[in-house]
Amino acid sequence: MNNVRVRFAPSPTGPLHIGGVRTALYNYLFAKKHGGEFILRIEDTDQTRYVANAEKYIIDALEWCGISFDEGPGKNEKYGPYRQSERKGLYKEYAERLISTGHAYYAFDTAEELDAHRKDHEANGKTFIYNWHNRNKLTNSTSLSKEEVGQRIANGDAYVIRFMMYQPEIDAATLDAEDLIRGQVSFKRELLDDKVLFKSDGMPTYHLANIVDDHLMCISHVIRGEEWLPSLPLHIALYEALKWTSPQFAHLPLILKPVGKGKLSKRDGDKLGFPVFPLKYTNDKNKETSRGYREEGYLPEAFINMLALLGWNPGTEKELFSLEELTAAFSLDRVSKSGAKFSPEKTKWFNQQYLQNRSNAAVTALFLPILKQHGIASEPAYINQVVSLVKERTVFVHDLWDLGSFFFVNPSEFDAKATKKQWKPFTAEILKNVMTVFQGIEDFSSENTEKVLKEWISSEEIGFGKVMQPLRLSLVGALKGPHLFDIIALIGKDNTLARIAKAIDTLG
Repeated sequence: MNNVRVRFAPSPTGPLHIGGVRTALYNYLFAKKHGGEFILRIEDTDQTRYVANAEKYIIDALEWCGISFDEGPGKNEKYGPYRQSERKGLYKEYAERLISTGHAYYAFDTAEELDAHRKDHEANGKTFIYNWHNRNKLTNSTSLSKEEVGQRIANGDAYVIRFMMYQPEIDAATLDAEDLIRGQVSFKRELLDDKVLFKSDGMPTYHLANIVDDHLMCISHVIRGEEWLPSLPLHIALYEALKWTSPQFAHLPLILKPVGKGKLSKRDGDKLGFPVFPLKYTNDKNKETSRGYREEGYLPEAFINMLALLGWNPGTEKELFSLEELTAAFSLDRVSKSGAKFSPEKTKWFNQQYLQNRSNAAVTALFLPILKQHGIASEPAYINQVVSLVKERTVFVHDLWDLGSFFFVNPSEFDAKATKKQWKPFTAEILKNVMTVFQGIEDFSSENTEKVLKEWISSEEIGFGKVMQPLRLSLVGALKGPHLFDIIALIGKDNTLARIAKAIDTLG
């Protein structure tokens, strides 16, 4: 496949939903699979919805995910600029070209007039559509004389430019198109409206700017969400009207909410306790903060792996893919036509797998900042040993502290429920004897302390439960943690004895 050029074209209206990240990812994978370019274009024609710093958020999110763009704002701008607001002067020319060739027209209808038409239709149980069946009856250049149109423009009357979607005497009744995911799709032109291409504020609408930019940037494939499928006939018709070669289109399925029906939304995440944005986002207007995968402790590789399989499958049982492996395996013909249900638990599973597969040294490096927050400055070698003992139980790096804080801080209190169940009137005396046994051990390795203590328990005929559980409670503060004698070996003889003494003193 030659000269593959794809683009991700978000609007800077707020944080980037994970559905948008997946669209970017599929574009990236397709481009890299075919040796092509992945372009970022910021579609900011709707200035009323523009949010400051949203563009930076988008770029930061793509960088965190590891799917950097090849061309975009401030980077390899050979077809730039890459912000539509900076390309404003380009679009009017093409809108007027469509007028001159009879594919578009000036419309002077006021908002009040259009609203009156809508209400009139609704009163008669109909829906108002501005298209071929009524355009000659409305206030536009198909119903006004050339002189009237010229005079209105000269007078500075507000107008928009609409695309003539269907002309019965010229156009076929059906517009057919090929979608790389959905196959053949057909649309009845007579049911489609005459979309506005150019607004009264001097800015193009998404539709015109999108087509012009894709053409001028030599985009070969448009891979986007299925919400844009209804716009496909208009976009193809615009390519035909401008006598340009259309790119190939692929419309991706929705990401569905985990419970119930419909598209995954921020509300679902807030309700069920998971992020729907890659990075944390604070709304400047209401100061509301939305959760982010990065800040929740997800690894970018795990996040991307999860997203890739949310709507695409490799045709095998394999689930864990590096970005390079995803690139090699990816193909649009294995993207599903139906929506993919998001699973918060499966997302955690991916993170756990990636964390387990990282070396102890790599996980230690991630754990260091968390320890620093708790005022811990242990030697990396010691931390590495702690990680090796508790890593297999962790889903997130911050779990390491929850699971292993007792390796760094002596317990100051003891779990009440465990104490009530395990600490009996005779427990203190037993643990004093355990201290005596430990004091006599020179080789304080896990294997040796376990061997010596178990031999002592057997010889005294005490019963392992009466010793092991209270001992764990003394060392950890709760009945949790890895193999008890691994804990004993790592914290050392002196600390082990001190903790047992503290438990005896505290619990009696």
